Amino acid sequence: MFQIWNDEFLVWDPEEFDGITEISLSSDAIWVPDIIISEFVDVGKSPVIPYVYVNCTGTVKNYKPIQVVSACHLEIYAFPFDKQNCTLTFRSWLHSVNEVDLALWRPAEEIANDTREFMNDGEWELLSVPSHYWILNIEDRDYAQIQFNVLIRRRPLLYVVSLLIPSIFLMVVDVTSFYLPLTSGTRITFKTSILLGYTVIRVNMMDEIPATAIKTPLIGTFFAVCMALQVLSLAMSIFAVKLLYYSDKEFKEMSISASLLDKYVSTDKSCTESAFTSVKTLDDVKQSGGYEFDLSPEPDLFSLTEVSNSDFPLEKILQEVMSLRLYLQEEDNEGSSQSYWVELCLKVDKLLFSLYLLLVFVFVMTLLLHWGDWSSA
Repeated sequence: MFQIWNDEFLVWDPEEFDGITEISLSSDAIWVPDIIISEFVDVGKSPVIPYVYVNCTGTVKNYKPIQVVSACHLEIYAFPFDKQNCTLTFRSWLHSVNEVDLALWRPAEEIANDTREFMNDGEWELLSVPSHYWILNIEDRDYAQIQFNVLIRRRPLLYVVSLLIPSIFLMVVDVTSFYLPLTSGTRITFKTSILLGYTVIRVNMMDEIPATAIKTPLIGTFFAVCMALQVLSLAMSIFAVKLLYYSDKEFKEMSISASLLDKYVSTDKSCTESAFTSVKTLDDVKQSGGYEFDLSPEPDLFSLTEVSNSDFPLEKILQEVMSLRLYLQEEDNEGSSQSYWVELCLKVDKLLFSLYLLLVFVFVMTLLLHWGDWSSA
C-alpha cells in the first residue's frame, strides 16, 4: 500500500541543506495517518518498514506492504464456476473528512494491471478492481472512504476434471447397466460396484467443496441427486431380479407338490377302486374273454396314476404310460408358464428402465434451468 500525503511542518529549502531534496525518517518520529481496512479480521504477516520518505516540499511517501486477512461474503452457489466480489474499504479511524481526505494516487486500471501480475498462476483470475469514493456519516461526523471491489473468478478446470467428469461417467455407466441381461445375475453386482465407487469419490471430494451453512452449492445438489438415482437404480434391479427368481421358486414348489401327490395317492386302495373308471374289472374280463379299455379323453388323468390291486401286467403298463403322459403335460405347462413369467418380468424391467430415464431427464432439465437462472442473474 502506497500512502502519500503533505505535511506542512516538514518543508525546507534544499539550498540551505547542501541540495538535499529528500530524506528518510522513522515513522515513529512524524505524524502518520491512521488508515485502516474495515474488513480486516486478523493481523497478517506483513514485514515492518519503520521508515518513510520525506520530500523538501513536505510530501511524505510511505511504502508499506500489507498482507490482508479480511472477511469476504462468498457466493458459492455456482461452484466451481463462481465469481466473487470481495471489498476492501480504506478509511481513517479517528480523523474526519475535514482533517484527512482520501483520493486515489493512480487510476484503477493501473492498479488492476499490477495485481494481475501476482495472480496469473493461482486458482483465481482477477477480472477487475473498480473503486469509488464515498463519505460515511457517524455521529454527525463525516469520514472519507475509498472502497475497492476485487472481482475474481475461479478457474474451474481442476474441479471439472476431478469431480464433474467422473460423476457424469459413472451416471452414464449406471444407465447403460440396465442393458445387462436380467437373468445373468451380474447386474446387481455391477450396480453395487458403481455405487461403491461413487461413494469413494464423494468421500475424497468433501474437502474440495467449500462448506457453508447458508446455501448449498449446486454441485453439491448434483452429487446428492446422482447418488440417490444410483440407489434407486439398484433398488429397481433388485426388485426385478427378486420378481424373476420368485417365479422359479414358485414353479419348483408346484412341481414338488405334484410329485408328492402322485406318490402318495397311488398307494391308496380305496381311491384306486373309485377312480379307475376307465379300466374294466376282473368280472368284465371273464365275461368278455379279453381285455377291454375305454381310452376316451373324458376320464380323469389323475386316476390313471394310481396303482391297481390287480396282478395283470397290462394294467400296470397302462398306468405307467399314463403317468408319463401326465408328467410330460405338467412339464410342458410349467415351461410355458415359466416362459410367460420371464417375459412379464422383462417387461417390468423395461418399464422401470423407462421410468429411470424419465427421472434422469427431469433432473438434467431442472439442473439446466437453475444454471440458466444463475447465469442470467
